[in-house]
Amino acid sequence: MNNAHDSDILRGLHAAIIDLVDEINRPRRDDRLIEEAGIPLDRALFPLLARVWRYGPIGVVELADRTGRDHTTISRQMTKLEELGLIRRHPSATDGRVREATVTGKGQEMVDLLNAARQRLANRILVDWTDAELDQLQTLLRRFADDLMR
Repeated sequence: MNNAHDSDILRGLHAAIIDLVDEINRPRRDDRLIEEAGIPLDRALFPLLARVWRYGPIGVVELADRTGRDHTTISRQMTKLEELGLIRRHPSATDGRVREATVTGKGQEMVDLLNAARQRLANRILVDWTDAELDQLQTLLRRFADDLMR
């Protein structure tokens, strides 16, 4: 069985993914989301709070790996999030050498504001998409992400 796919399709898929990643990684995107949410959060801390919420409890090394940043930088930024009362860190239940972070109640409130703002912005972008198209996009993106992470 030949599993080779059409190279033009794969090039087009790769180009679309690069465009998405580039657009998502633009600092103005995070600035716009933070502004829409009306929260006082430094742009550098936003991705960390979002990932602690999504993947927590999570340690510095794993968070650094997920964000593509140096673990010493992540550690300093996690300290800032902790000082702001948005996360709490505690020893891991499975490895006492690792301090894991979870979102606090105050952090959850901020995440809720960010999620609501993200939904408002997405609705503006996707205004011409049908629910069926969005469902298909979500299904295929989830499948792609799951296959990529395997």
